[in-house]
Parts: sequence; C-alpha cells; structure tokens
Amino acid sequence: MVTKPPVSDVDDSGMTVGAPKRFAAGVPAVLSTLKHAGREMGVKRSAQTLLKVNQKDGFDCPGCAWPEGDHRSPIGEYCENGAKAVAEEATLRQVTPEFFAAHSAASLAERTDFWLGQQGRLTHPMYLADGATHYTPISWDDAFGVVAEELAALDSPDEAAFYTSGRTSNEAAFVYQLFVRAFGTNNLPDCSNMCHESSGSALSETIGIGKGSVSLQDLHEADLIMVVGQNPGTNHPRMLSALQKAKRAGAHIVAVNPLPEAGLMRFKNPQRPSGIAGSGTPLADEFAQIRVNGDLALFRALNRMLLEAEDASPGTVVDRAFVDAHTSGYEEFAADVRATDWADVLEATGLPRTQIERIHERVLKSRRVVVCWAMGLTQHRNSVPTIREVVNFLLLRGNIGRPGAGVCPVRGHSNVQGDRTMGIYEKPSAAFLDALEAEFGFAPPREHGHDVVDAIRAMRDGRVKVFFAVGGNFVAATPDTAATEAALRNTALTVQVSTKLNRSHAVTGRRALILPTLGRTDADVQASGPQFVTVEDSMSAVHASTGRLHPASPELRSEVAIVCGLAERVLGDRVAVPWRDFTGDYDLIRDRIERVIPGFADFNARVRVPGGFVLPHGPRDERRFPTATGKANFTVNTLEVLRVPDGRLILQTVRSHDQYNTTIYGLDDRYRGIKAGRRVVFVHPADLAALGVADGEVVDLVSEWKDGAERRAPEFRVVAYPTAQGCCAAYFPETNVLVPLDSTAEVSNTPTSKSVVVRLEQRA
Repeated sequence: MVTKPPVSDVDDSGMTVGAPKRFAAGVPAVLSTLKHAGREMGVKRSAQTLLKVNQKDGFDCPGCAWPEGDHRSPIGEYCENGAKAVAEEATLRQVTPEFFAAHSAASLAERTDFWLGQQGRLTHPMYLADGATHYTPISWDDAFGVVAEELAALDSPDEAAFYTSGRTSNEAAFVYQLFVRAFGTNNLPDCSNMCHESSGSALSETIGIGKGSVSLQDLHEADLIMVVGQNPGTNHPRMLSALQKAKRAGAHIVAVNPLPEAGLMRFKNPQRPSGIAGSGTPLADEFAQIRVNGDLALFRALNRMLLEAEDASPGTVVDRAFVDAHTSGYEEFAADVRATDWADVLEATGLPRTQIERIHERVLKSRRVVVCWAMGLTQHRNSVPTIREVVNFLLLRGNIGRPGAGVCPVRGHSNVQGDRTMGIYEKPSAAFLDALEAEFGFAPPREHGHDVVDAIRAMRDGRVKVFFAVGGNFVAATPDTAATEAALRNTALTVQVSTKLNRSHAVTGRRALILPTLGRTDADVQASGPQFVTVEDSMSAVHASTGRLHPASPELRSEVAIVCGLAERVLGDRVAVPWRDFTGDYDLIRDRIERVIPGFADFNARVRVPGGFVLPHGPRDERRFPTATGKANFTVNTLEVLRVPDGRLILQTVRSHDQYNTTIYGLDDRYRGIKAGRRVVFVHPADLAALGVADGEVVDLVSEWKDGAERRAPEFRVVAYPTAQGCCAAYFPETNVLVPLDSTAEVSNTPTSKSVVVRLEQRA
C-alpha cells in the first residue's frame, strides 16, 4: 500500500537556499513584523492592534503560551511570530459566500493550507449538503438543527467526537466540556494529545501534577538552564528575552538539540539598542548536538555521573535531605541507573563523552537548575520515560520546589494548558466529575473517551459518525494524513468552528458545516455588554483577554455563544444548565468554574486585577506531591537505542520560521536559509555522501514501519545542513503523511512525529 499527500499548489521553482543564520531577532525581525502587519491589517489597524497584544488591558496573543510577567513594554509586548499570528487573525481579507460559490469543496482540497489561510476571515455559516459540490450559506438556527439532527440519530453519544484546539478560552472550554458530558460522552480529543500529552503523563506520575513547576522569576534566578528539544527562536521567541535576562544574571545555558537553532546561539533583542546596532547576546554556553531520540540516554548518563560524584564525596552532590523527606523509589532508580552502559549512551546520543562530562561539571557547579523542553522530547515512542528521567535528574539535587529550579515544559499554543484545566480531557478524574455532578445535577459519563489517535481510528472504523471541532486544523495537525482524511470522509457530519479557512474545511463527512467565530482580537458584545475571556499560560498564570476590533461580519458568534446555543438546541431541558444566561454574561460561567475547579476561588474578582493570578501548584509552592505515594517518584526507565537499517535516516518534523503550528504565514525560513519554498529535507553532508545523494537533488521521502505500508512524501529538495548525523528534518504538515497512525508514544499515545524512519528515494 502506498499513501500520498494532497496535490500541492506551491511552486517551489523559485526556491533559494542560503547559509543558516547565527542569530535570532534583531532588525530582520522588526522588518518582517512590519511587512506582515502592514500587508494584512494596514498601518492604522496594525498600530491599534499590536499595541494591545499581551498588555494587561489588552488581548492575549493567539500564538504561543509563553507568560508575560509583571513588567511589560508599552511599545510592544510581542515577538515577530506573535505579530504574524495577530495579523493573520486581524486581516482585512474576507472569505464570503461568494468565495464558496466560486470554489468547490473538491477544488479547495487541492489547495495548500498556505493558500487557504491567505484568503481571509470567514464571514458566514456555511453548509455542504450530502452530495453537494459547493458550500452554501445557512442560518445559525438551521446549522444548529443539522447538528442536532445528526446527534439525535446516533445509537450512542460515544458515536460523536468533540475536538478542541489550544486557542479556545477558559470560558468556552468549560461550557464545551459541560455540553459534551451532558450529551453523554467523554470523547474530548484535543491538541494536547499530539504535543505535550507525554509531558502531562510523565509529570502526573512523578510529581503529581501535569504542569510545569517554574515561573519567569525562577528562570531569571536559575544557575543553569537546559533547553532540550526546543527551538524558542521560532516557536516561543519571547522566551529569548527571559534567557537573556537569566544570562545577564549569571546563568549558564545548555542547548540540547539535533539542529543548531539560531535563537540559542545569539539573541538580538529588538527592544534594546544593542539588539539593533550591536552584536546581541550569546546564549548557549554549550550546544550538545544530540542524535534524534538520544535524550533519555543523556539524562541517564548525567544521573549516573551524579551518583558517582556522590559516592566520591558523600553528602555533597545528592540532596539527601530532600530525597529522604520528599521522594519515593530512590534505591530502585539508583541501582538501575548505575548499570547504564556508556557504549549505549554514546551510540544513542551521538555526543562525545568529553562533552557529556563538561555538561556534568556545569550541573555540579549549579545549585538551581531548570530543564525546559518542547516537542523534541514529547513525540517519540519513549517520550514518557525520557521526561521521567529528566525528573529523576532534577529530584537528585532537590531541584523541584526550590526558587530558580524546576520542570518547564513549554506549551506551544495559547491556552492549551487552560483547556485541560477546564476539563477538556478524554480521561477526566473522578474528583472533577464528582464536582461537575454536584454543581449541575446530572451524572456525567465515567468511561474514558477517545484521544486524537483513537478518534481517528474510531472514525475509520465507523464507530464515530459525527466530528465536531472548536478551532484548530485537525487534518493538518494529525499524523498519517491519508488515514486521517479517509477517516473524516467516513463520517456523517463534520463541523468546524473556525476564524479562517483551512484544509479541514475541504476534507468532510457526507455533510459539513463551517461555523465562523470571533477571534482573540475581536470585540465580544453580549446581552449584558462587552465581555472578556480568560486564558492560562505555560506557567499557570490566569489572566483576562479583551478584544477590541470590530468583527469581520455581524454573522460571527463567540465560541461561548456557539457552544451554548448548540447545547440548548441539542439538550433542551434534559439538564438544568442556563445556557442562554451563560451566553449573555461570561461572569456567570466563571462563577461555576470557581465552584467546580480547585484554585479558582474569587475567580471574577481576582482575574480583574491587572495581570491576573497564579494557580496553586503543590510541588512548586510547598513541596507537596499529590501522587499515589504522596511523594515525588523516582522511576526506572529502560534505555533502548533507536537503531535504523543501513541507508535510512531518522526524520523529525519541524516548523519553519514563517509558521506557527499548522498556520503557514509565508514560504521563508529565514533562520535556516530557505526562501520561497517548503518542500525541503535537511540532511548532514556526510549522510548525503554515504547515500550517494547530491545537495539540491529532488527526492521522495518514504517512511518505513512495521505495518509494511510505504508512506510517501514526493518531491523534496535535499539541503545539505549541519544537523546531527544519521538524522534529517523536514516541515510539517507536509511530512505528516509519513507518520504512521499506530506509531505512538507509550502511555501518552502521542504520535511519534520526531522519530520517523525514512529513506531518500532518488527520482528517475
């Protein structure tokens, strides 16, 4: 079997490849920001919008979830890619019913997400009838009727799946999960399933809470910061300012990544004169160019070396007071890690032993250590054991619950963490369901639901017949593109609540709806007056977000209004939930959140304080670990070296600098030297020589997995690049077709998008 991606409308014939950059931000970032903002919004709209991004009286950036801190620049609290995200949403371009009349659903399916996203904001609810070729306008009442009809026809509520992206507000997420559970299912897959589910799984087991334990102040106070499997220069650019501040305070930074990332080499802060005219700040003191999937081996080696250093100088390395008082499983962990084989470590990491020893020396000299990571750690088969080993590393020296230290999983999408806090989870805790039942008087379902991968399997097999998505681009975000598209086309109805056009609108069930919604930048006025929503950042801070722009169309509804209106239509009086009141006044939703979810006492009052408030975190605040043992848990994690057949490479999917998640802002990747193209594969020159492939040659990427299927991504230009040997990298979503649906992480079920075995097949 051979699976192929959709037809591309991007002409890469004008692509050029230059040298990778050795710094991030600076003047090029300023010019890029002005270019994107001016093109999409115009000068006046750009000024009134960008000056409100991430301000205490403004709106939360629809990009990443990096926190803002207390002191914010009045001239701009945003980064280049944040400005692109804002411009993408606040664009003056519009997708009207006339657009859909001119473009069939089949023709849209042949377009790329870049082209689709460039068309503008959606303005009207649209309906694709069974057998129809084009979407046509539909009233909101009739749209809700279509959904209600299909849901009523199901044999079980579990035949529907309700997806959520990270951009959904706390208020919308809460009423969404409330509606879904009142309907009768826990089928609440979300984007966390594909990115940081491995982090949540590992942290819940080891420290008792699936969130990071650090604040911005902790980063500023750290002695050592390890940035592992992460590219902050593109994915979380404002993090570079925090690293710069830490560096100036004396912190050392170790970057661990298969690719050299410009942002971790040198940062030119565009808000400082030195970032405009000067050379900027060197950030990484050590760049460990690790082989893909070698991180577990690295941290096992560091842990072994720490134990050996403790043996040599008892009482000086391991924090025995912390270990004895606050942890469990130390002896089993220590016995296992002492048996670590250096030969396996060196093969798995691809690092020289001397470099690992240098990193170890930095650790010994550092009392306060923070480890930051992103999807470079979370999307492998052994992601959960890897992150557990990171926790072992921090526990050994008491680096959780200490100022300037802790775990820092950097979430990739604004409010993806808040959605989980609000109950967007297919495996809710009994305590959460008990609180929901006590507050609303109905018995929520207790059986676990489908995550993303299981939802795709269920649609494929006919066990899920209705797919409803609030935000996101499910088709482009998920693995195994051909399998995902076939699964969605096997449903009776697909519904997308969206701000802009994307590929998921073109890959539909027998019937389909597009429901246009307000964005973060839009003013939201309901029956009681102007509304605000709230979000939670990567460091558990909750704050308000208030849009200011006039909506693109009077037909747009807020996510809260859409969910509550649909719930009222579908459920009627089956549950005593005041859906209409919730729509009219979001304070009423926050009152209920306060009574259901711990940490939200006085929610409405505290979130009105500029900057909001921070949720409690037992491990961070008082070294209280709500695990099964009542303590932080050391774990035993087996090291398995990822070995591939001769002539194969390990592919990791990555983003370009003109991209955020599945949203493509442009066709350049400035930091990697790519201009006007995306179908490229980065390969070390030595690997190209061994494979007999020339720099600049066009090849097909073919993934190989145990199911025997060949998954093919055709026509990729080879770029000789200083990645780790034996590894290669290419952009998603173009390479999602290569990720097998059933190749997932242990425990978390996250797709293994960072460790795909591929061959480069030369074209005839």
